[in-house]
Amino acid sequence: MKALQSALLIAGLGLGLTAHAADYRVETLAEGLEFPWSLAFLPEGGMLVTERAGRLRLIDAEGRLQAEPLNGVPSVLVERQGGLMEVALDPEFAENRRLFLSYACGTVEANNTCLASARLVDGTLQDVQEIFRAEFAKRGGAHYGGRIAFLPDQTLVLTLGDAFIHREEAQNPANHLGSIVRLNRDGSVPGDNPWVGQADVRPELYSIGHRNVQGVLWDAANHRLLAHEHGPRGGDELNLIESGNNYGWPKITYGVDYSGAVISPYSEMEGLQQPLLQWTPSIAPSGMALYQGEMFPEWQGSLLVSTLAGQHVRRVSLDGLQVREQESLFSELGERIRDVRVAADGSIHLLTDSPQGRVLRISR
Repeated sequence: MKALQSALLIAGLGLGLTAHAADYRVETLAEGLEFPWSLAFLPEGGMLVTERAGRLRLIDAEGRLQAEPLNGVPSVLVERQGGLMEVALDPEFAENRRLFLSYACGTVEANNTCLASARLVDGTLQDVQEIFRAEFAKRGGAHYGGRIAFLPDQTLVLTLGDAFIHREEAQNPANHLGSIVRLNRDGSVPGDNPWVGQADVRPELYSIGHRNVQGVLWDAANHRLLAHEHGPRGGDELNLIESGNNYGWPKITYGVDYSGAVISPYSEMEGLQQPLLQWTPSIAPSGMALYQGEMFPEWQGSLLVSTLAGQHVRRVSLDGLQVREQESLFSELGERIRDVRVAADGSIHLLTDSPQGRVLRISR
């Protein structure tokens, strides 16, 4: 196991970054992973890690990466940003051994985001079932979303993307592009979803007008759902997600196209939700966790946002719905960071976005 001692590095990006002295230890728990995407801690110890290439890996309770991937993973389309994405444990996993996987499914010419459920039994996935497939089937390999969060009413939300080439469809409720959907855990539609029963509207929709949502979590202390999404060139957003809301993409945005062309002249419009926070230039937010632990008490209650282009973890402290402060953590690693998770002991785990990706543990 490799370790190094590091001091907190603060980068002057964005709103009101402040520094707090903090020493921490960085350990490499596993390496040689092909674009690791998501991590889930097992109640018996150890963790599951997805590789975008379509493999689900086990790191055992002793911290050893098992050589062979787990059997039973559904067929995955591996194309550009597409592949195996999130692994999320059912809130009752200790009793039912059920987990959920999001992944790109279909062909290069006709694909979208799928969600499957399975049970982890003796190191193998059993009872694997596809329970949701986003429509319509689009071509290419970009903007899948793919993050999962569980709500206290026993439902889950799955984030989706606009497929990059179909951004106008994020305003079309007749499909799932550019949305967040809410499902029962068997894949059925909750009867109180905001557009259930409306003609030409997908009943799974919970919110629309998103570009590519790659971070979502339920903040139990404040009883709210938070999500972040990629903007184009600038205009990454942190949003409070509420049922039936339209978050504006691409009618409003704080970013411009990659060519520099204007996507919309508007950053605000009546009936469209404003972000709690927007990042320009883009940091490319990728995962998100809420810090609730004792190891780093100065970060208690903060959001931890992993970033790709930014190559750091952005700590965001909210006072209600107002941003109180931000800081950039772990910049000295020089890594694109795909996911961030907080373990039961308060340590922070990172996944590096690389063909030789690593699982890192940050502790004191």
